[in-house]
Amino acid sequence: MIQESNYWLTTTSMPPPTPGGLPTSVDVVIIGAGFTGLSAARTLAKRGAQVAVLESHSIGWGASSRNGGMVLTGVKLSPETLAKRYGMELTRQMYADSLASIDLVEQIVRDENIECNFSRCGHLEVACKQSHFDAYARSAELIAKEFHHELRIVPRSQLSKEIGSTIYFGGMVDETSAAVNPAQYVAGLARATMNAGARVYENAQVQQITRPSHDATSGFQIATCHGKVFARDVLIATSGYTSAATPALQKKIIPIGSFIITTEQL
Repeated sequence: MIQESNYWLTTTSMPPPTPGGLPTSVDVVIIGAGFTGLSAARTLAKRGAQVAVLESHSIGWGASSRNGGMVLTGVKLSPETLAKRYGMELTRQMYADSLASIDLVEQIVRDENIECNFSRCGHLEVACKQSHFDAYARSAELIAKEFHHELRIVPRSQLSKEIGSTIYFGGMVDETSAAVNPAQYVAGLARATMNAGARVYENAQVQQITRPSHDATSGFQIATCHGKVFARDVLIATSGYTSAATPALQKKIIPIGSFIITTEQL
């Protein structure tokens, strides 16, 4: 029998949201209570800002509690492709940011005492073709030279030590990458965010964002299914769940499903 469920959510419980109705006004409204929205809210609240996080479902409902738990270095495109498209200097900045993001997650976990099995276990990429393996070798050389970051190339003859299989043409290991229980992390991040003073509201779907005049102060009027709130600034942190409330962003984001399948031991 196939059981479709989110395993991660069986390992933790989300904190209760902020009670009561929406405030009349705040400094910043953040739309989306996932990793991005909660992390930003925590940082802003710690710096004294009044922050309201509006979540259309529940805390961590989207990909933040349903991803693979991989905290990886680099970005989707190869360094060679990025350098051709954006130039080497900007590519260096993007790669450095990817490394810094892992350090940031580790620091938040440590500072907030979040029990989420964070581990610097590294990650392995495997080559399905000889040309893929050759590309790994070129990328590793470029990354070491331009980004001062070392990767380990694993030839096919040694791959069985990593994964117990020889069907691939080799691989590449980055020891800096990490793994985490994403649901436990987003639950801990939500608690830390509210402890810092930010308010988090569930089932508060944003319907429209406008720029009216409010006490001669520029800002935004955010209309939700539970009323309106005024904010000086708005941060959209909805990723693949971006709605028609921000049509310009919705046109640029394509949600893609990704699934992990587990079976009984074969």
